[in-house]
Amino acid sequence: MSALKNYCETFDDGPGGWLNWVAGHGPGGGPRKLEIIDGAAKSEPPWGIDFNHGPPGAAYLQLPYVLLTGSRYRSPELSGRNRFVEGGYSTNLTNAKFTVRIRGEMEMKGTELLLLAQAGVPRDNPKVVANMVLKAQPITVTRKWSEQTLHLAPDPAQWLCMGTRGEGADCPIYGCAPIEDVLKDVNVDIILVLFGLDIVPAVPVQGDIHRLRAGRDYPVDESRLPSGFMLLDTVRIDYP
Repeated sequence: MSALKNYCETFDDGPGGWLNWVAGHGPGGGPRKLEIIDGAAKSEPPWGIDFNHGPPGAAYLQLPYVLLTGSRYRSPELSGRNRFVEGGYSTNLTNAKFTVRIRGEMEMKGTELLLLAQAGVPRDNPKVVANMVLKAQPITVTRKWSEQTLHLAPDPAQWLCMGTRGEGADCPIYGCAPIEDVLKDVNVDIILVLFGLDIVPAVPVQGDIHRLRAGRDYPVDESRLPSGFMLLDTVRIDYP
């Protein structure tokens, strides 16, 4: 049933399952409620630092907008009713079109806003939790509203596996999987991420900073991190 209908969240009746996620485990870390302003979901710092995919993984991340796509709820008092899960929408996003209407006032500090698809592969007994970003199709945040559509083709040339930092990662089975396997069942979440943070310690650190966990084991220079705010007015998934 679910594959025949398209998903559309307009935030006119709350966050609909979407969250802002303050990465890391410092004070205030974890899920955070998005502010809804005139039917748009506002996300702003602090976003923390997701160090799980730092070197030798692909990059450090921040997680402004997160939607859990699996059956489990987390912090419903913050996310509201998850209309994606309750509506029975398909997690098979192969060749879907993912459209956002977005604006903001951001200092990106060299980062890109990318779509991340996360899936346990295989679903019932995951050997790996794969995080794939659509590196070939970044989303541009401008002061005026814009509508942008991403095409989720299972083309390995368009996607980048985030990999894992290895020891010290929050999930021991973060890794890579074929993009066709991830897209056919995005069973963990979809996230709009700020990709490629410039991580510089705010205090002297001995040795390789990437062996430590940025934001948890040492404070970072926050002037090098993205700042500003974003407003997400609509998210739409059109299934093929």
